[in-house]
Amino acid sequence: MDKPKITQAMIDAYDEYTHLTLDRRDFMRKLQLLAGSAGAAAAIAPLIGASAAQAEIIAPDDNRLETATTTYRGAPGEISAYIAAPKNRPGKLPTVIVIHENRGLNDHIRDVTRRMALEGFLAIAPDLLSPSGGTPANEDQAREDISKLDQPMTTSNLIAAMAFLRTHPRSTGAIGAVGFCWGGKQVNLLAAAAPELKAAVAYYGAQPPVEDVPKIKAALLLHYAGLDDRINKGIDAFKQALDADKKDFQIFIYDGVNHAFNNDASAARYDKKAADLAWSRTVEFLKQKLV
Repeated sequence: MDKPKITQAMIDAYDEYTHLTLDRRDFMRKLQLLAGSAGAAAAIAPLIGASAAQAEIIAPDDNRLETATTTYRGAPGEISAYIAAPKNRPGKLPTVIVIHENRGLNDHIRDVTRRMALEGFLAIAPDLLSPSGGTPANEDQAREDISKLDQPMTTSNLIAAMAFLRTHPRSTGAIGAVGFCWGGKQVNLLAAAAPELKAAVAYYGAQPPVEDVPKIKAALLLHYAGLDDRINKGIDAFKQALDADKKDFQIFIYDGVNHAFNNDASAARYDKKAADLAWSRTVEFLKQKLV
């Protein structure tokens, strides 16, 4: 059977569904019109979305790593987090907070956390849905729960993660953050709220208010997808504010790729070439800044 043809209009409809106004029924109705039939829409939808079956690049029991689920004190209670560190690197390590997408702390983000640990970092991924009971298995429910989160509380729970890491026995105290999609926005907001953050990497994340740019002390690495009109409309104002305040920042726009191009669990939107390049830049940047 031929692989279904996925058009940019279909990917745009999915982005509208996951980030803006569509519910799943409306998305499938729109996708059916674009695909030509209900059967074609049913075949295409999983290719655009994320597949848990494709989430693991580094096995959870990889013997090069030490992994665990931990908790730290947040608001209004304990925040659960996944933590990973390389076994072959004794002593203290530079530390990276991995901030999940609007699907919560899922297997894909745990896998990214393990990838970061293999690069020589102590990596921790907080479940920022802990205040509502943790990340649910259903992605639609996770997106709904995230939409209800209080933003100041979410930022305070990331600042609490930094406080936890500063006293962690494996951490040097040099802390950076990397986030994807919703997590990219959280990285930008954290950089404005936490002057102790040394490095911030945002993948296709919404920009912070320009009036908050003077508060940013962290070095910034900003990855954007060339086809991501929704997020990219904020780049110019953000860049102008960063330039005006003489911030340490780099912006990369990857032509011809979609929002979520780094997510290798999404067959239609993942772009290996762009993802590999962005990841290499991310690792090099964090190693350079977290000293």
